Amino acid sequence: MVAIGRALLSRPRLLLLDEPSMGLAPLVVEKIFEVVQSVAREGVTILLVEQNANLALEFAQRGYVMESGRITLTGTGSELLANPKVRAAYLGEEA
Repeated sequence: MVAIGRALLSRPRLLLLDEPSMGLAPLVVEKIFEVVQSVAREGVTILLVEQNANLALEFAQRGYVMESGRITLTGTGSELLANPKVRAAYLGEEA
């Protein structure tokens, strides 16, 4: 939260976040994503790299799936959440 706050002091148009949920308690992760969504609603573009695919795609307007450094799928967050390949590979569900 402090790092996000410090970044916002400069009134950025783009905020890059790399694994903001890593190592945090679930309640803290929930709060972090509430803040990030609020920042996005204020007009700041958010570029989020996150391994919690379900959480990230629920939040995302647009998503990209990378495998071995290459973008293999792209779409809206809801499109990617509904994609059987994404569900199998990243959400632990069978295709």
